[in-house]
Amino acid sequence: MQPLNPVELARYSRHVLLPEIGVEGQTKLKAARVLIIGAGGLGSPAALYLAAAGVGTIGIADFDQVEASNLHRQLLHRDATIGQPKVTSAAHRLRETNPHIEICPHPEGVTPDNVNALFEAYDVIVDGTDNFGARYLNNDAAARARRPLVFGSVYRFEGQVTVFAPHLGGPCYRCLFPEPPPSGSVPGCGEVGVLGALCGVIGSWQALEAIKLITGCGEPLLGRLMVYDALGPAVNTLPFPAVDDCPGCAGKTTLTAETCEAASDSLSMSDTDYPLEVSVAEAQALLEANDRPARMIDVREPHEFAICSVSGADQIPMRQIPENVGELPRDQHLLIMCHHGGRSMRVTEYLRAQGFTAVTNVAGGIDAWATTIEPGMLRY
Repeated sequence: MQPLNPVELARYSRHVLLPEIGVEGQTKLKAARVLIIGAGGLGSPAALYLAAAGVGTIGIADFDQVEASNLHRQLLHRDATIGQPKVTSAAHRLRETNPHIEICPHPEGVTPDNVNALFEAYDVIVDGTDNFGARYLNNDAAARARRPLVFGSVYRFEGQVTVFAPHLGGPCYRCLFPEPPPSGSVPGCGEVGVLGALCGVIGSWQALEAIKLITGCGEPLLGRLMVYDALGPAVNTLPFPAVDDCPGCAGKTTLTAETCEAASDSLSMSDTDYPLEVSVAEAQALLEANDRPARMIDVREPHEFAICSVSGADQIPMRQIPENVGELPRDQHLLIMCHHGGRSMRVTEYLRAQGFTAVTNVAGGIDAWATTIEPGMLRY
């Protein structure tokens, strides 16, 4: 590794002052190569902080162009770059941020044809993609290349971060979500919206995890899914283990982005009679059904549950769901509720990944219930 020169020592002096990083850690950052997939809402803050931190080589993979609707959250871009390739706009912004590092644009993005060679050229992969086909492709390729994959995602007011690294003893994306959800069952931010500042929180957290992996300081989020509810606010961590004989961890998958989408399409809603999400009015009807009424599981924290709750609901905090999976019935319709619907959606997806088909998120959570079903209920 090349030593830090006096200009770099001055520039990164606040890092160097931290004993957990010091000169040695900053030198590791200088020597590191990080690939950021997606120069969008998550890739923007992740790239900016990694560039400012002095990561020596940053790759940006994205085939898209800048649009006006990107600008409220994708801070690598600006009005003047609308219509440009995102990698061009991103590279210019990152070079302005730190002229001492190398920026490598990959305008073709990540494809089944280039993914293996591309991942092998970098030390850490930061996944800022927003579709399931890409996530499975990135996961499988990272496992084959033995590269840690820093995963992030956002949904309306809620985000999540973890690190997939089977070669470091952790699980992979397939351990958490063995199969893609039915095509179109999980709407994107273009359909339901996303809070711009939330992208900054989650993307910055991804940068933090990448820095920890490179420098060796702290404990990366291996086998732990960090879930952030911006409206709470609340931070919860869901532990999840590596699955025995997982094909993703073993690097034995051959799934491409195209075949992943086909697999997703084949998982039609006929595979389950239970919708991914219902309104609070629909949830009330399901709870009051004469034949096999549904069961409400409230995944808020105890202090939240004490403020207000739906009569008859069972309270299991989100962080305790994994240890209680064996106690939940698989032959009864489970309705998952939280404050606004973000945490409960993650629990719904998690339980479906564990083989529960009769599980549904309650959109809007207890707050929507209070405004629509029980107007006198205490709100917070």
